[in-house]
Amino acid sequence: MSRRWTARLALAAGAAALLVLVVFAGLGSLVLMGVGWAGLALTAAGVWWILTRTGWIRVLAGLLVVAAPLGVLLLYAAAGLLWVVLVSLGLWALAVSAGRSALVEDTPPSMPERSVSRAERPFLIMNPLSGGGKVEKFHLAERARALGAEVVVLDPARRQDVAELARRAVQGGADLLGVAGGDGTQALVAGVAAQHEIPFMVISAGTRNHFAMDLGLDRQDPAKCLEALTDGVELRVDLGYLHAGEPADRSAERVFVNNASLGVYAEVVQSPAYRDDKARTILEMLPDLLTHHSGARLSVRAGSLTMDGPQAVLVSNNPYERGDPAGLGRRERLDSGELGVLCVGVGNAAEATELLLRGGQGRGLTEATAREVVVDADAPVIAVGVDGEALTLPTPVHCRLASGALRVRVPRHRPGVPHVAPPMDWRRVRRLALTMGRVAAGRDAV
Repeated sequence: MSRRWTARLALAAGAAALLVLVVFAGLGSLVLMGVGWAGLALTAAGVWWILTRTGWIRVLAGLLVVAAPLGVLLLYAAAGLLWVVLVSLGLWALAVSAGRSALVEDTPPSMPERSVSRAERPFLIMNPLSGGGKVEKFHLAERARALGAEVVVLDPARRQDVAELARRAVQGGADLLGVAGGDGTQALVAGVAAQHEIPFMVISAGTRNHFAMDLGLDRQDPAKCLEALTDGVELRVDLGYLHAGEPADRSAERVFVNNASLGVYAEVVQSPAYRDDKARTILEMLPDLLTHHSGARLSVRAGSLTMDGPQAVLVSNNPYERGDPAGLGRRERLDSGELGVLCVGVGNAAEATELLLRGGQGRGLTEATAREVVVDADAPVIAVGVDGEALTLPTPVHCRLASGALRVRVPRHRPGVPHVAPPMDWRRVRRLALTMGRVAAGRDAV
């Protein structure tokens, strides 16, 4: 189906959703909508109070989170209009899904690639514990050695400096570095590859493989990443760099391929109790952290943006797509030349409700892009999560982006970057539905 007809389907389904309410509920449709919005608002407020309160207030908030949506459904059922609401919601979901699909470009932008000759002395580091043992499950070491690579499988019984292993390999003549492991390990070795201007290879043997996903690699079968050794192409991607304290000392910089997080999340994962009981630790720590009764108070400078007192800050190597339902899952490009910045600062239940009802838009969420970001605090040291690794660093923390710093070797044939539909924009959908025919004829512009 063309984008034009998909946009028309979205408009038709949205109109039908409203029509069902009006025809079968009459003036009561306004009451139905009001009750529904009130239920959502109460649920959002209850979630906020669960996160920021303790004791009997948290218990009452939990009851509210359960009772509000249940009460709304019971009111609809008592009025004999539950089926009307469900049909209307189904049509509305179809409208939003079709609208977002219509907004997807026919040819999404992709990172340029170039053909390259085969590496003569590739050196790969593999973590046997990553991803629940994918190195052994997919026989990655044996397959890589069969393709001519030198492979070092890390010893689970002792800690090894992967960056130092990579540096020694380069001194020994390695002309490609690669990692089968988590994003934190990927970042450490990628920094060495960028420093020595040699290609870097990602093998998707980690748990989440965010970097591999944004490179368009196969995350289901990491063995297919090894095809880059024999039939590879090269991408130029950006790298994030982080250093701490004053004056700026770039000799001690830390590379991040995904993101650096500061604030609530970073504080929680630093807790010794987090690994043993994640849920309980989060519930115990969040009230004080979200209300600034504990933890450092942050301030952010990112280009023209300045923000004081956000509860959480995420600085990413290229911006995340806002249309991703997971919120922070995907980047369509890794060569935009800018850091992405997300600041969450929710001060009360009203702001938390607004953030939920507006689908992640509202006063509580601030977005920006910048080449450099400085995060300061009212404390000498703060917790920082760098590609999932928990660190404690002196303030201020500086983040910068190095454009095209990393040469990444990927298979010529790979799944590609999963495309994320953009957020719903009814104005653009209407314009697509009404004008794309004229655009095709060259008489109008969308």
